Order: sequence, then C-alpha cells, then structure tokens
Amino acid sequence: MSTCTVFENVRLIDPSGGLDRQGRLLVRDGLIVGSDLPGAEGTPDGAAIVDGQGAVLCPGLVDMRVEIGEPGHEYRETVKSASRAAFAGGVTTVAVLPTGSPAIDDPAMVRMLRSRGEEPDYVSILPYGALTKGCQGGELAEIGLLSEAGAVAFTDGARAIASARQMKLALTYAQAFDALVVQHPEEPTLAGSGCATEGELALRLGLPGIPTAAEAIMIARDIRMVEMTGGRLHFGHVSTGEGVGLIRQAKARGIRVTCDTAPQYFDLNETAIGDFRTYAKFSPPLRREEDRLALCAALADGTIDAIASDHAPRDADDKRLPFAQASAGGTGLATLLGVTLTRYHDGTLSLIDALGLLTCKPAVLLGVTGAAARPGARSVGTLATGTPADLCLFNPDRAWQVVAGELPGHAQNTPFDGRALEGKVLGTWKNGLRVFGATA
Repeated sequence: MSTCTVFENVRLIDPSGGLDRQGRLLVRDGLIVGSDLPGAEGTPDGAAIVDGQGAVLCPGLVDMRVEIGEPGHEYRETVKSASRAAFAGGVTTVAVLPTGSPAIDDPAMVRMLRSRGEEPDYVSILPYGALTKGCQGGELAEIGLLSEAGAVAFTDGARAIASARQMKLALTYAQAFDALVVQHPEEPTLAGSGCATEGELALRLGLPGIPTAAEAIMIARDIRMVEMTGGRLHFGHVSTGEGVGLIRQAKARGIRVTCDTAPQYFDLNETAIGDFRTYAKFSPPLRREEDRLALCAALADGTIDAIASDHAPRDADDKRLPFAQASAGGTGLATLLGVTLTRYHDGTLSLIDALGLLTCKPAVLLGVTGAAARPGARSVGTLATGTPADLCLFNPDRAWQVVAGELPGHAQNTPFDGRALEGKVLGTWKNGLRVFGATA
C-alpha cells in the first residue's frame, strides 16, 4: 500500500539546489515527490500531515567523520546507540572510520557495516576503508577491493601516514580507482606524546605540548604529494590558522585538496581543558583563540569544505585518568547541528551555508550525491525529487542545554557539557519514516 506524508508550514532549505522558501514537501513511499512548486501534486487522499509550525525542513545531516564502538569496542557504543544519538541530532547518514577492532581492511567488513545501516531503525552507514592494513601505517590495504565493496574513502583515522613515500604510493594507487584519501594532519614525530597545544597554558599545567606547526608541516608535505601524483586528498579535522591558510593557497593553485573541521575547533579554544578537564581532550588538541577565529573565517570564505562531528565515543573509565593518559575524543552527533548554528547566530554563516556544510557538501565529497556520485549510490544530503526522504525538522531559535549523562545514545563524553545551544531538532525521518520526534 502506498504511503504519503505532506510536510506543511515549513521553511524548506536545500543547499544542494539553493532552495530557501516557505512551502510544503510531499513524500511518497519513502521518496521525495516534490515541493509545492508549479506542477507539483497537492495533498493526496489519506496522506499523513506534519505541521512544521514554521520550523526549518532540510535534508538529513551527513556526518563524514564518526567512530562507533563496533566492531570490538561495543562497551563504548554500538550501531544502535549511535543511531539514537544521530537521529536526535538530525543526522541520517554517517561515514564511519575504519579504526575498530578489527580494522575495516576487509571487503566483508565494509559490506557488513553497510548492511547494518540499511536496517530501518539504524542510521545509514558509509564505511571508510583502512588505507593501510590494520590502520598501522605499513602495507597498503586492498583499495580496489574495498572500494568495490562500498568503501567511500580511505584513511587510517587519527593515525597519520607518517612516511612521505607511503603517502605518495597511497595517492598513486588510490588514483587508479578515483578514490579519496583522508589524512590526519599531524606530523607524528613532532606531536610525540603531547596532549595539549604547546604554549603558556600547557606549560602552566605541566602537560606535554604539541606545536601547531605539526599540523602545518604535514599539510604542506601532503599538498606537495598531491602535486606529484595528481591524486585526491582530504584533510580531516583541521584545527589551525596556518593549516587552513596552506589549504586555501593550494586550492587557489587548482590542487585537488579539501578539508573539514569539527565543532570543537571553531567553538572552543584551549582554555576549555581548564583544570585537566579530560572531556575537552582531543586529537588534534584544542587550539588558541587566534586559530579558532581563523577557522571561523575559513568557514565563511569556503576554504573549509564540510563540518564533521568527529564523534569519538569513550567510556567513563577512558576519561577518568590523568589528563596525559586519558583517551582523546568527544561525542558529537547530538550536538553537531546546535554547535554549528552558533556560527549562524553570530553572523559568520548564513543558515543555508551552515546547512550546506552539514548536508550536500560532505555528501559530494563522499561521492553519494551530485554529478560525481558513484553509480548506484544512495543519494543523500538533498531534497531533490526522487531521492530518499531523509529529513531533519528543526527550530533554529529554540534553546536547549547540553547535559552530560542525559544525551541520547550510550556515550556521554561531551566537551559542551552545560552549554546552552540554539537549534533544536524536532523530528528526523529516514526513508520517509519518523525515527526521532521531540516534544513541541
């Protein structure tokens, strides 16, 4: 039996098509039929009506950098718990890093994760393939077979490819499959065992520091590798002004590099670690205020191509350690939209541009929408007619407070604990079925 849903009294925003207007959206059998533009259908008999009361209806968010506990660390989080957190944050698609145990360096693992994401109650999963076997930085993984199985890009997660020769080989090999390589931009011999940005604060706290140059040096090296090979390279969670400056210059020269950043890097600075606050320990570490401001400028001028949550669930025991020994990472799925909207509320970004960094832009980078989409890819990050009805309904002005221990999902290690945010998700739909709904 055919099922229809009509979303009425909503502000439709679709960055992929430049759409921003009051209107209605019709969904039939899990697919978007159209909005109330000329020639679109009216309200079919028996259709379910969703009154948005003026809220924004946009594509479900696409988060291009997510860890989950499966496989191997289910005590941290599972696909089920991550899905609850994602849906509460308006996220319907996640690109999952390959750094589980075992690492995703086998085509069977890629197919397994993709199939988990096809379940109606779970977030859609786009697996990354390991760039090297076991994500150990040695022998290259089987990029061709992993790509054929459905891996959307290749990375060793938060482990940088330290060897310039290995990066050159990886870019050359990946180019044969038009595969995207994703690098953690941190020169490991400079980073060493550091856990905070090198400077006055780290010195005062007695913490081993990581110079900001560790990011810039790796970015500069790998830009040169792209020039040599003609490959495609993406820098994950860029965190410094010098780093985004190098990427900006490379783009101006036509070099095929892109980058993302995460909310903690454009919303927090190093002072958030306070008196050894481990929930604010990240890799790369939080930076100085001038770096945060430089990232805001790079979001505004388009240097940064996407915003990713960098969701890294950790058990309480992983964080209840001295700062230098505690695990790096913070949960970010449920707070991704709210923290991103801080840059809309302060005038850094328009609402449509902010949503573009969370929807169509990461989808294009991952090859799942747009002209460069891989054949057979499930198109996400768009409200285009005929695409799956993955939708997020939110009120950009409604305030809510982040409280660790009360977030959806299993992981609670948020650096935004106690923070008041504007931008409340009211409902999330996957394939036209409601998977999350907040009270009005």
